[in-house]
Amino acid sequence: MEKITKYLQLILLSIILLSTVIAVGIEIRTMYINQSVTLADLLLMFLYLEVLAMVRVFWDQQSISITLPLLIAITALARFIILQGKEMNPSGLVYEAVAILLIAGAIVVLRLRHSEKLGLKKNKKR
Repeated sequence: MEKITKYLQLILLSIILLSTVIAVGIEIRTMYINQSVTLADLLLMFLYLEVLAMVRVFWDQQSISITLPLLIAITALARFIILQGKEMNPSGLVYEAVAILLIAGAIVVLRLRHSEKLGLKKNKKR
């Protein structure tokens, strides 16, 4: 069963990797055809870079920390706000801003969870 799971992970990681590389190529082609690079384009490229990093980390460690998907979510929300910001009413932007703050707060807590600053560090028993 473990071998099947490993092979399935390899296949899915290969599909994700190939799809991401194709998407990057399509995005670069679109920027070249349009002869412009916008902030939304750069954020999309950053999303692709984060997905590639997540694939590499998973392959190396056989696990993913929650931080990478949270960073991808923050970038995706920022891109959404930039793309939809002109069309959205202000209350819609408030929801996205709150979502970004919650995700950012989650990242800070996850980063500091073993820190003495939060008082969460467990004492080692001797």
